[in-house]
Amino acid sequence: MNFNIRKMEEADIEAVQEVATTSWHTTYEGIIPIEIQDTFLAGAYSKEMLIRRLKGSHFFIAVVDGKVIGFANYAPVTDKGTMELAAIYVLPDYQGVEIGSALLEAGIAISEGAEIYINVEKENTIGRCFYERKGFKVVEEFTENFAGHLLQTIRMVLYPHRVQS
Repeated sequence: MNFNIRKMEEADIEAVQEVATTSWHTTYEGIIPIEIQDTFLAGAYSKEMLIRRLKGSHFFIAVVDGKVIGFANYAPVTDKGTMELAAIYVLPDYQGVEIGSALLEAGIAISEGAEIYINVEKENTIGRCFYERKGFKVVEEFTENFAGHLLQTIRMVLYPHRVQS
């Protein structure tokens, strides 16, 4: 499949919102109640929040035939040499064809060798397996209160010099 990864632009906001909503509803069905998902998405992926994230973080999108089909958002590298992968989502129909891997590689490329951290819901087996295959290691498990819904969350870290294909 031919796709390209590029930096997100303000013109991509609506497409990113659609990817976020579709991906969240698919990924967290049966894990997070739909009402809580929709409330979270309305805030975290509002136009204002996405503009703020565009200006203050690294935001990459994956495009196939002019259509945004995935994205990844990375916080800047900290003084401690760490970086947070805030989100990586690919539409269900495009998963399993290396798009997520390419979005991860885009972050690694700008990481300056920093450790990359991510929080993954324990029941998100597709996400957990993806990160494990890429070399992420579990560093912590905790219960998170997500808008009144308790989630079991796993914190993982990737040491970029140890990435696995």
